[in-house]
Amino acid sequence: MQPGRVTKMAGVLLFLSLLPTAYVAADSLDDFMQGQLESLKVPGIALLVMRNGAVVKEQGYGYCNLELHVPVTPDTLFQSGSIGKMFTAAGVLLLAQDGKLKLDDRLTMYYPDAPAAWHRISIRELLTHTSGVKDYAQINSGDLDYRKDYTDDELLAAMQRLPLEFEPGTQWSYSNSGYVILGLLITKLAGKDYSDFLAERLFRPLGMQTTQLISERRVTPNRAAGYELDSHGVLVNQEWVAPGLNRTADGSLYFSLRDLAAWERALEERSFMSKESFAEWWTAVRLANGTRHAYGFGWQLSEQRGEPVVRHAGAWQGFEAAIVRYPEQQLAVMILANAAQVDATRMARDVAGLVDDRLKLRTPVASQAPPDAALATTLRDVLEAWGDYRTVPGMAPSLAATATGSAQEAHDRQDLATRLRSTRSVKVLGSDRLSKRTVDLLADGSMSAVDVLLETGSSAVTARFRLDAKGRVVSFAVPESE
Repeated sequence: MQPGRVTKMAGVLLFLSLLPTAYVAADSLDDFMQGQLESLKVPGIALLVMRNGAVVKEQGYGYCNLELHVPVTPDTLFQSGSIGKMFTAAGVLLLAQDGKLKLDDRLTMYYPDAPAAWHRISIRELLTHTSGVKDYAQINSGDLDYRKDYTDDELLAAMQRLPLEFEPGTQWSYSNSGYVILGLLITKLAGKDYSDFLAERLFRPLGMQTTQLISERRVTPNRAAGYELDSHGVLVNQEWVAPGLNRTADGSLYFSLRDLAAWERALEERSFMSKESFAEWWTAVRLANGTRHAYGFGWQLSEQRGEPVVRHAGAWQGFEAAIVRYPEQQLAVMILANAAQVDATRMARDVAGLVDDRLKLRTPVASQAPPDAALATTLRDVLEAWGDYRTVPGMAPSLAATATGSAQEAHDRQDLATRLRSTRSVKVLGSDRLSKRTVDLLADGSMSAVDVLLETGSSAVTARFRLDAKGRVVSFAVPESE
């Protein structure tokens, strides 16, 4: 072994030796979370499960700081990542209720000297990721220097330099840039920093006592450290980001499980915004061609085993987070982790399946579905066509019309095409009929969903396809790994 270099196995053994020795598995959730710590090599995870507004499970696992051996507790502060978008969206809706803006106002009403393209962009389109503004966080974009300490004016100028990747309202493409702009707009209209406005109108009134803007300079009790795996699979500290980029409204908050419990109770009560604002928040966006995309204002609209789901995930600076809510079951699962390699949403969905059998995710081992070679072939054809920028009859019109031109979409299509070239088999595991409430929530024509096992090379992943009434694919999700 070379001096100063730790092998993968040594890194794993060192990591396992750091786990709290006092831990005792108390139930199936504890067993599952402990398994996640060890298998994913995660320093620490915080889990919150709530039902009918009451806490069912509120537990920390592992460490929030490996160097100081500080365990995770319900008071540990994690970074929000893009979960912060739901709070930014709520701030915009509150300003609309105050009469300070209208959702269909064009940006040039507030920034008259902005580029010509901003004359065509509405606030609503920023909220729903349909503005066309390029995402500054796209792979190798170079649009922002993460080491530069930007002022608000400099951030605004950087956002105004970003090109449109498609005509506003015609496509859906996730854009952190849109929420950076929304934060700047809140600051302008509220007369105070957007984070102060959110604290005044949301965090303090709702009892989210420790939710705050990220600051590495401020002395912050119970703050977790973020970690990632290096090229040798060894845990290292998060990359440094300039303070000016750790305060933007696309997701730059600290919060704890205690804060999220207060947030969930407020979501159940629906008292901090008007009924109309809540309806807008959780309504699928309608595109110019009349089709819908299952995203509201800072919330992704989804389903699990046919049941409706509203959720969002966040990833930033060695942290991963997810809020997953199940309205029909009045169930909510929140995961906060201080490791970049975690799929917090998948973890939360697995937890939901342990809590409620109706939500249990399919596994290849448990599947009893009869072979359906014809459907498997159709679904593979759709994936191959998508990767090659082709359309096939198995695509619903909304999927066939998707062509954002974004670098992220190009990367995703190329990655999918590469993975499919090594696919050995495609097997249908089972299907679910979507409930009426799920159909209404998604509003994109989805009527059923199918789980499919894709065996690629030496690995296998379970993909999920949503189908319309004619059996055409409306959308699909192929995870990178299980």
